[in-house]
Amino acid sequence: MPFAQIYMMEGRTEEQKRAVIEKVAQALVEATGAPIENTRVWIHDVPKAQWGIGGKTAKDLGR
Repeated sequence: MPFAQIYMMEGRTEEQKRAVIEKVAQALVEATGAPIENTRVWIHDVPKAQWGIGGKTAKDLGR
């Protein structure tokens, strides 16, 4: 069972997340030959205050 974990900063719409899940699942099917029903995709929606870039939080950087 192929399983992908995706870490993204918060702020994406449900529509965008659906698109990510669909495309990543399809890529797993193509790469592994596993049935789509056996693929798993988990999106970690990380708060900007908990995402560090160059020693600062993404929130502090205005991202």
